[in-house]
Amino acid sequence: MKNPPASLAHLDFVAGIPSLDLSHFTSGTPAQRSQFVQDLGAAYREVGFVAIGGHGIPQDVIDGLYSEAEAFFALPAETKARHEHPEHNRQRGFVSFGTEHAKDSDAADLKEFWQVGQCDVPEGADMKHYPPNAVVAERPQLSVKSEALYRNMEAVGRDVLKAIALHLELEEDYFEAFVPGGNSILRLIHYPPILKEPQSSVRAGQHEDINLITLLVGASASGLEVMDTAGNWTPVTALPNQLVVNVGDMLQRLTNQELKSTTHRVVNPPKELWGKPRFSMPFFCHPVPHMSLAALTQCVPAGEQPKEAPITAGTYLEERLREIGLIGDASSEKE
Repeated sequence: MKNPPASLAHLDFVAGIPSLDLSHFTSGTPAQRSQFVQDLGAAYREVGFVAIGGHGIPQDVIDGLYSEAEAFFALPAETKARHEHPEHNRQRGFVSFGTEHAKDSDAADLKEFWQVGQCDVPEGADMKHYPPNAVVAERPQLSVKSEALYRNMEAVGRDVLKAIALHLELEEDYFEAFVPGGNSILRLIHYPPILKEPQSSVRAGQHEDINLITLLVGASASGLEVMDTAGNWTPVTALPNQLVVNVGDMLQRLTNQELKSTTHRVVNPPKELWGKPRFSMPFFCHPVPHMSLAALTQCVPAGEQPKEAPITAGTYLEERLREIGLIGDASSEKE
């Protein structure tokens, strides 16, 4: 971001987005906690993206899963195809190269991925929302290490949402009734080397995420770009010890569009780097399907109507999947 808003001018910026330390909220002084809440809220109102350090996820958990992901994606195509699950709307297991594309685009994204869902399904949950996670006999540690990172990312997401709740003048534990045991997804993405002139200049077309918030572990290569309020693209690469955390459409809807779900994309590297693959691991933080996304009363000015009609998270997700033609064919999120 070339010219940060005045409300964010005191913050460090990493590759164009504000940088915050989550430990100031989880274990800091009252003054540090208050400042974190204020800064996070301002960043999500102005930018929609932040880089967050101090999250506490052990580096060996991240590195171990990256190693397993690389080994899995190196398996023969016919082996990986045996782990594809269209009967689960491809919300679990392997999704083959070129299956997903951005809304209003005919160009397939240049990626394949592996998806992991909720590891701790709530008692009495409607199991149609929680298909089983897939296991790869050829790489048995893939599911073990995926679930380890899933639980760590869900815990960090819950902490970030506590700060968001305080910013919104809600009880700190407001989201705790909806996110533990929610329908979140951890995605391991492989963008293979580019072998011929691509149809598009992007590996993943421009889009906004559907969920409450997205947490992205630093990718193995650059490529992520965020659109600012002037329509300019800013390259974003998290430092090794940071997560990139952005607002999704569900949170934007809940806050009557006060918090911004920002457009982003993944672009192709320079031609001299076409031979290099890219790996990334986003965690899409979803609530339980019955959570209401009706605009919070404090986000609707007196005398005005909410900008969007009330809806539940599950119905909204289904609507979005139908809108972009992915129900029964591909998965719900993008990086």
